[in-house]
Amino acid sequence: MATVKVIEVARVAPLPQELVLRLSALDAQWFVIPVIQRLLLFDDASGQFPPFESIVVSLRASLVSTLARFPPLAGRIVFLPSTGDAAIDCSGSEDGGARFVVAEMEDADARKLAGDTDHDVDAFKALVPELKTDALPAEVLAVQVTRLKGGVAVGVAMHHVVVDGRSLWWFLEAWAAACRGEDAVGAPTFERTAVTLPGGEELARSTLRKYAPNLPLVPMLFPPGPSLPRRTLTIAAQHIRRLKQRISDLTTSPISAQATTPAPSSFVAIAALTWVSFVRSKHPDAVSADNDVYLFFFCDCRGRRGIDPPVSENYFGTCITGCLAKATARDLLAEDGVAAAAAAVQGVVRRAAVDPLALWDWMDICSWVPLDRLVNVSGSTRFPAYEVVDFGWGGLTRTELVTMNAGGQMVLVAAKGGCGGVQASVCMEPDHMDAFNSHFLNSLVD
Repeated sequence: MATVKVIEVARVAPLPQELVLRLSALDAQWFVIPVIQRLLLFDDASGQFPPFESIVVSLRASLVSTLARFPPLAGRIVFLPSTGDAAIDCSGSEDGGARFVVAEMEDADARKLAGDTDHDVDAFKALVPELKTDALPAEVLAVQVTRLKGGVAVGVAMHHVVVDGRSLWWFLEAWAAACRGEDAVGAPTFERTAVTLPGGEELARSTLRKYAPNLPLVPMLFPPGPSLPRRTLTIAAQHIRRLKQRISDLTTSPISAQATTPAPSSFVAIAALTWVSFVRSKHPDAVSADNDVYLFFFCDCRGRRGIDPPVSENYFGTCITGCLAKATARDLLAEDGVAAAAAAVQGVVRRAAVDPLALWDWMDICSWVPLDRLVNVSGSTRFPAYEVVDFGWGGLTRTELVTMNAGGQMVLVAAKGGCGGVQASVCMEPDHMDAFNSHFLNSLVD
């Protein structure tokens, strides 16, 4: 097994800003959720990378200027005992800024890590930093730059209280642009009062007490579990179009009991096929035909007309709420099961468009949904990972979300090369991974 040797640990911080952001109820649930750990792999196949030391210098310098544009990432999450609030303090402290780790793992081959369909989970975990989040104050961002055999890895850990997936990719795009010497696009806004929930500050405090009753100590309700198998699939645009057409044909055919619905989006089509493949892989030994099965995903609340006033598209923070679809396993096992799944997902999407904050307290779902019958699809088919992450010394070869611990989880980003393809990374129990993979892929090419 390849091992990481840490060369240096430092702090990277811009000038402090007099900015303290009190958390909203939408943020509060994320205290007890694992942090985001995103891995970026760069394969120097052409041998044209600059020296590793130069890469480190450019990444560090550009991170300073980027953090000046995104001050919450250089701050600390703190507890305010006088009011019972938690806040992001960007005013600076002795241990402020982002932790910047330089390491080497030269017995790990960048090309192999970036090319294998099955993840080297242990290697991926070694290439991303951890954050200390079990008590406040808690750090928000850590970066690890690792020299590999034939390439470089950049690992990023970010506190989910402060960012969601959209914010993460915006930050990475801005950092990459700064590293190339270019101007970043967009001016972020940070004020948490932009997300209006009934109850305001008191709701934020009560939500904090609900999920983290012993602040400044923070419980971890979903600690890391065993390292389950993970596999990455690239879904070509033509296969997505074929899947969407198949769903539309089934929906309007005599064998389908579903009413006619609009053509599914790429997300709906992939989520539906994921759900059906999950049920088929677990049937009949773990899921019976009479069982209810569930699919969970997040809704981005920015720009939604169901929130008054709408949240700005430039809001930088965690601005997502839950969506839950339900069906019987029997419906999804049927010949037109993927159409039934798509109709259920579309129904939830339509409800979220009308009332995007209906499931803002999405953690409550975990108290009653049987997790062994739950599929979780996160990320987005629109996250332009491979388009925006170019630090100027080589395009991104592969990216993965390392924080995957639950069976039945799929993470989506737009695939390399654009043109409508999607990268889908799935985490499943060993007994079900092959069956899931077989049904999912076969359904794309049938």
